[in-house]
Amino acid sequence: MSRAAPAPATPGLLRLPPLALYVHIPWCVRKCPYCDFNSHAAGPELPEDAYVDALLADLDLDLPAAQGRELTSIFFGGGTPSLFSARALDRLLQGVNRRLAFAADIEITLEANPGTFEQAKFRDYRRLGINRLSIGVQSFQTEQLKALGRIHDGLEAVHAAEMARAAGFDNFNLDLMHGLPGQDVEGALADLHQAIALEPTHLSWYQLTLEPNTLFWSQPPQIPEDDILWDIQEAGQALLAAEGFVQYETSAYARDGRRARHNLNYWSFGDFLGIGAGAHAKLSDPDGRIRRTWKTRLPKDYLDPAKRFQAGERVLEAAELPFEFMMNALRLTEGVPAALFEQRTGLPLAGIEAACAAARAAGLLEHDPQRLRPTPRGQLFLNDLLQHFLD
Repeated sequence: MSRAAPAPATPGLLRLPPLALYVHIPWCVRKCPYCDFNSHAAGPELPEDAYVDALLADLDLDLPAAQGRELTSIFFGGGTPSLFSARALDRLLQGVNRRLAFAADIEITLEANPGTFEQAKFRDYRRLGINRLSIGVQSFQTEQLKALGRIHDGLEAVHAAEMARAAGFDNFNLDLMHGLPGQDVEGALADLHQAIALEPTHLSWYQLTLEPNTLFWSQPPQIPEDDILWDIQEAGQALLAAEGFVQYETSAYARDGRRARHNLNYWSFGDFLGIGAGAHAKLSDPDGRIRRTWKTRLPKDYLDPAKRFQAGERVLEAAELPFEFMMNALRLTEGVPAALFEQRTGLPLAGIEAACAAARAAGLLEHDPQRLRPTPRGQLFLNDLLQHFLD
């Protein structure tokens, strides 16, 4: 594959950040009651060809923002991207690569639902160059899965992980929730034990939250009380650490060398293009401006040639950048090098020294001049830590 020319220097930034690509495929078999993502129940036939055409046309309009950079990662999110055929994804990936160079070690992740797994289909995905899966298990307990509105049962979840490995995926994530309706510590740990037994390289383990504009928000289930949630969190983290999964982000645990590079780019304030219905992007311009953009949300509008793909754009003010940077970087348990703040925002580190000093005095930020890193207390009370960088 071709290699991109070095990114140009900018007045505000010494060098443009690494560049990733997010591709949103908005269809699911059905909408889950807890989900607040831009997802829509699929009809009898998916408009694969029309949607791939639209994605590539969308990307064409965004190409100037790449500024000669290669893609370090691609992430197919949704919705349920695994509803799309290998043929459609092949045409899309080839089209992307004709427009943008791929890094030699590019990470390409596909989100998949256990209810959509077919051995031959996933073997074909692997042949396309997709080299990482993120499997939305949520739980292995069938009753919990019913309560969450999932289309698979516990046995299908196990088989999905087994089929992923058989299809050639030696790098895959399992997505698990805890704090589920009626769940106790034993039930949460049973899910983790089952997940670990399937030998994933990465686990996303996070608490169920009730989000506005979801069925669970208007008809909330009975979730565990706070003391049980705390016990689940402590016991689960201890188990994962004992099994060799290192917590490197608020809800992300990985084997050595298997951290999600696409997500690390988000958390280190890298740049990413976003194509597809409702996709968001964060982009640094040659003049040093940092923009956030978002695309038309409804699939029918996104596919309408009379409408524009981009629905909005906002240039971040300099006063917003410390909070925007820290909101991502401080999710990482090891934080980031202090020098990265100036590299990614174009602002002097001295400008946030007073806020850092106050956060350190509160016991929320480590006393380390080389890194911006939350303390264990800062990880637990991340919102309190971020308040220091709002001004």
